[in-house]
Amino acid sequence: MLRSILAAGAALIALASPALADTLLDNVDGVTLDANNAIDRFTGLVIAGDGRIKQVLRRGDKRPRTDYAIDGKGQFLMPGMIDSHAHVMSVGFAAMTLDLSETKSLPEALARIGAYAKAHPDRPWILGRGWNQELWPDQRFPTAADLDAVVPDRPVWLGRVDGHAAWANTKAITAAGVTAATKDPAGGKIERLTPGGKPAGVFVDNAQELVDKVIPAPRPEDRDFAFALAQDIFFSRGNTAAADMGTTIDDWQAFRRAGDNGTLRMRVMGYAAGVEHMTLIGGPGPTPWLYQDRLRLNGVKLYADGALGSRGASLKAPYSDAPATRGLRVTDDTALKNMMSRAAMDNFQVAVHAIGDEADAAMLAAIDELAATYKGNRRWRIEHAQVVDPVDIPKFGKHGIIASMQPVHQTSDRLMAEKRLGPDRLKGAYAWKSIAATGAKLAFGSDAPVELADPFVGWAAAISRQGTDGEPAGGWQPQEKVTREEALAGYTVSAAYAGFAEGRFGRLVVGERADFLFVDRDPMLASPRELAATKVLQVYVNGRLVWDAKTAKKAE
Repeated sequence: MLRSILAAGAALIALASPALADTLLDNVDGVTLDANNAIDRFTGLVIAGDGRIKQVLRRGDKRPRTDYAIDGKGQFLMPGMIDSHAHVMSVGFAAMTLDLSETKSLPEALARIGAYAKAHPDRPWILGRGWNQELWPDQRFPTAADLDAVVPDRPVWLGRVDGHAAWANTKAITAAGVTAATKDPAGGKIERLTPGGKPAGVFVDNAQELVDKVIPAPRPEDRDFAFALAQDIFFSRGNTAAADMGTTIDDWQAFRRAGDNGTLRMRVMGYAAGVEHMTLIGGPGPTPWLYQDRLRLNGVKLYADGALGSRGASLKAPYSDAPATRGLRVTDDTALKNMMSRAAMDNFQVAVHAIGDEADAAMLAAIDELAATYKGNRRWRIEHAQVVDPVDIPKFGKHGIIASMQPVHQTSDRLMAEKRLGPDRLKGAYAWKSIAATGAKLAFGSDAPVELADPFVGWAAAISRQGTDGEPAGGWQPQEKVTREEALAGYTVSAAYAGFAEGRFGRLVVGERADFLFVDRDPMLASPRELAATKVLQVYVNGRLVWDAKTAKKAE
């Protein structure tokens, strides 16, 4: 099956014009952003044989003679979108394992788990992800006993939707050697039946490593298959590039294999999963751009805290719905600054996950301290920045900080955030407009597979502060809406800048890569709900067809 998927991808690329031949793409209703991030409309492109744009044509311009021509048939054309925060291989592996993201109750989740285990009797471990107790009626963490009732014979390990907690059955806990005597690791928590007692079944943040380490590692063939699936998933939603947050050496080798055999179709900006993987992949510094700007290791991904849903986000004050905790610091300040410094000294870009207001404040302080030593255009990245104390928001405007945020998290988390934070801390929650007003660049993404890798749903949320159902009326904290152009920049030109890719891709202008989409509506005129429903018809990278909705539907 892997060979057929790889062959199909290579065949799609071959459908477009041959190398070293100019192509005229004409009769399109095209839109991009200009140098001032204002809308620029055009009706045709001339694409050079190397995949770069040679000429942008407008109505009335004379059409040049070229070796090849494509009739756009009047369709809407726009730049390929860039997902500024995703987990590329995890998207592929999620498609290969059990998906619990749509379950609305614990019994429904258990029924799906039991059915999956029955359908896959040959799998030594039952693996999956996506459960979210906040969507279940009693909103409690599930237990090992719950899982034992449906899968007693094999280990089960299921990640929470945010990736910051996982649920194990007794077989998995036993395989990991975790007992009542096992201490909580630094930056992690083992949920217990009684304080200090037997593991209950859920492991939060760094505690997940206790079980992760005993799960059989995927084979190279598994990784290649997962990456092939991931590319099609990103393309189907309109993404031609993604920042991969947490690239391991094994992931990197899968990307390189795809590049070497001609099946690397999307662009991947890698951020290594910690300093060790950073040095294994990059050695003395970031890699060069490889495979016609399709792959580069930019820097390193680090963690300050956990996630709001599993109460791992580090807050300045206790959680409103759990007064005994302020969350978890996955990495303490000293260790975090040491790792940031280690990366910065070799010019790796630093991206740090920080969700809670305490973690964001600590990150801003760390950047302020390190910027005195590591000067120049560092583009320090804060990933998520979901809950920020309003007094700290102005600090985002210093040192060229990139606020890498995910608009759909606001619509997904809204009700949960209200419970976790209480009314007094909501002013600084998902504060896109306020952070952008400081001069910080917004880079938008999805955090896939936590959310669908759908930039159109995110774009709609960014301009409306509403879910796809149109709720709440008027938008949630509507003062934090951004303009349609600002949101598009967050998924294109600003996303490229955040990954040191400006001038290479992100806009449809002379000299940049011809990465574009045909879509079924004009995204600049659609209402937010219409925008969220945008369908991608075709995807081109380097001016070559890499994904087609008609072909994809036939293959399903």
